[in-house]
Amino acid sequence: MKQHIIGRTGALGLASALLAIAAAASAQGVVSPAPERIVAKAPAADPPPPMRVQNYRPVFQECHDAGKRRLLAIRAMSVEARRKLLVVDPTSLATSLADEVDLTCADTNDAAQKDTRFMAAIAASAQASGHASTAQPSVLQNAGLSHGAGEGSFITGDLCPSRKPLDRAFLQGIEALGPATPVSLSISGLWLKRHGADFQWLLHEARAGALAITWVNHSFHHPYVPGRPLSKNFLLTPGVDIQAEILDTEQILIANGQTPSVFFRFPGLISDAATMDAVRGDHLVTLGADGWLVFMPPLRPGAILLVHANGNEPEGLRLFSKLLGQGRLPRPFRPILEAP
Repeated sequence: MKQHIIGRTGALGLASALLAIAAAASAQGVVSPAPERIVAKAPAADPPPPMRVQNYRPVFQECHDAGKRRLLAIRAMSVEARRKLLVVDPTSLATSLADEVDLTCADTNDAAQKDTRFMAAIAASAQASGHASTAQPSVLQNAGLSHGAGEGSFITGDLCPSRKPLDRAFLQGIEALGPATPVSLSISGLWLKRHGADFQWLLHEARAGALAITWVNHSFHHPYVPGRPLSKNFLLTPGVDIQAEILDTEQILIANGQTPSVFFRFPGLISDAATMDAVRGDHLVTLGADGWLVFMPPLRPGAILLVHANGNEPEGLRLFSKLLGQGRLPRPFRPILEAP
């Protein structure tokens, strides 16, 4: 697939808008990297092999480190036979991997943590149900956090499974706005498995300080069948194990040395009540978008911009560059952790 259904099939009635945008943007190029862009040595030809991650499972615990800092553990696992926890700072929403032995933890629950910014963000995104499909009322479209707080906007790029290479030129254009330009990449497990060189390039750019990447969970398989009704498509496909789609993506990120964030974006921005409950139950914030460029600007401050950097949406990337050059995208670009 391998784009969201809104841009591919006109499920939201935007096919004509997309065609108009493609025509208007056809003469526009991506943002050219500025000469001062951070340049680092090319990534190593042979990256380290993935780490062994086992017994990966959801938990919910309140933990304290040696400095009495409060953290919330949402996953437990072993990494190379060392017991680890994926923990969230309940105020900043930042995630990290911690050695279990370094923390003092006890089981907790949603009610006990309801006053934290973390739980408030989860609850708000779960209640933001987007809008129901006219033809299929049980289907939710663009549910979750679709607009951020404050000024500026938030760049998010989806990495759905694709046969095409990563659009590095577009990302280099983003880097020209930096250093450490914040960008959230919604990554599918299959994209990571099939695009090892592109993934290593992204890590190289982040280590060089050119990009500040937040990894958003975009499911592992990102199922999609053209022409199939939405109620039986994407993660609503019969037989899909929603929790496996969530956990397997987190696990492959960790195996490759990266830390998953607290955000989850549904493939196609398509969900229903049951899948929304599953994401909430795994203590993740559902991420939508109010600035998918096919919606046409002007965009409001706080816009969550959505483009595809997986090679499948050149028109959207050109339009982004055009709007950026015209000063029509809300600035500054901010980390997605500041959106809820």
